[in-house]
Amino acid sequence: MKFRFQRKYFSIPYIIFLSLFVVIPIGLIIYYAFSDSTGMLSIEAARKFFSDTTKLDVILVSLFVAIQTTLICLLIGYPLAYFLASKKYNKNAVLIMLFIMPMWINFVLRTTATRDILFAINLTGGNSPYLATLIGMVYNYLPFVILPLYTTMLKLDHSQMEAAADLGANPAQVFIKSVIPQSVPGIISAITMTLVPVMSSYVISDALSEGNVTLIGNSIYINFANYQWNNGSFTAFVLLIVVLVSMFMTRNVNKQENARGGLW
Repeated sequence: MKFRFQRKYFSIPYIIFLSLFVVIPIGLIIYYAFSDSTGMLSIEAARKFFSDTTKLDVILVSLFVAIQTTLICLLIGYPLAYFLASKKYNKNAVLIMLFIMPMWINFVLRTTATRDILFAINLTGGNSPYLATLIGMVYNYLPFVILPLYTTMLKLDHSQMEAAADLGANPAQVFIKSVIPQSVPGIISAITMTLVPVMSSYVISDALSEGNVTLIGNSIYINFANYQWNNGSFTAFVLLIVVLVSMFMTRNVNKQENARGGLW
């Protein structure tokens, strides 16, 4: 029988990659999360997670830092994205590249550079761990807020805004009642791309707070570093559930955005 190449064979590399780096790792996390040191089925890791008050403290701190980072990034990123997407104000694509270029630099190098800058102004993890961590988070995740907002604002219906102005709405009313509602998909995407990743981050908080701020990502790393595979895996499993819930909650917004042309 003569072999005939079909287009579906192009999916084979993707299936292999997905299996090796997504399905199998998640399977291992679930296995270790619900087993003990002997490999037998157990919910001991779950019991420790929900009975340990320090875990609750870590979750609250992680959520606090994540919410603060997201809000600050939105307050800074929203007007910047609006400015970059406006042909009236921004006529040079170089400005957009200035916000994208930091993402080309290694994540650890950016964090190390931020730590050195903060150290130069006497803002270290020893005297201001939360502030140093917050500055590092905002700096690293701000581009992830600007980009989805920028791409959404490029597709704003300017005729709707002009109609609102013609009907007597002042600039503030046009912005509140026309621009913001149209940019909601970008806002949701920005929150999704910032809130959960900040909670799971550990390099930034570990380097900038000098170990004084512990997030969920740090907790997972500490467990794995101390060979507590079961406890670390269950914490990672809880974080995975949070990611899935956030994806489920924003699925309708993503569908609407894809129908308009997608974010990227």
